[in-house]
Formats: sequence, structure tokens, C-alpha cells
Amino acid sequence: MTVRILFFSILQDITECDELEIEVPSGVKDIRQLLDFLYDRWPLLKDWSGKMLTAADLHYVDEEHILEDGQEIAIMPPVQGG
Repeated sequence: MTVRILFFSILQDITECDELEIEVPSGVKDIRQLLDFLYDRWPLLKDWSGKMLTAADLHYVDEEHILEDGQEIAIMPPVQGG
């Protein structure tokens, strides 16, 4: 399955990219497993574990969201304002 991942804000600095199209391993079925897969590639992302917001095709989703082939997954740090 292939998904497009968008990274925002500080997460772009950690991954050194703003978007990535990636083939996920067959065992990766949901957002939580996708994040674990990404933590292996970018260990510093794990510092944001439990704080990140995720969206699938422009709709906020939780970590139990089941991935679908071709989905666009956005991964964002918590919203902050001033």
C-alpha cells in the first residue's frame, strides 16, 4: 500500500521533508502502526508521540484509523497560538 505523508512545522525539520510518498510494509494497517514505522526511520519523531495531530484526506483521525491505499496522511504538531 502506498500513502502520501505530509509533515508540518517542526516535524518538517525532523524529517527534512514536507511530504513523502511511501510504500508501507504489509503489517502496517493503521495510523499508530504507521507512526511506529516512521519512528524507526526518524527516531526524533518519537519525542512528539501522543502529541501529534493526524488527518487522513483532510479529516482529523485518531491513531486507530485504518489506512487505505492512496490516502494522504497529514502529521502535525499540536496547534499553538498566541
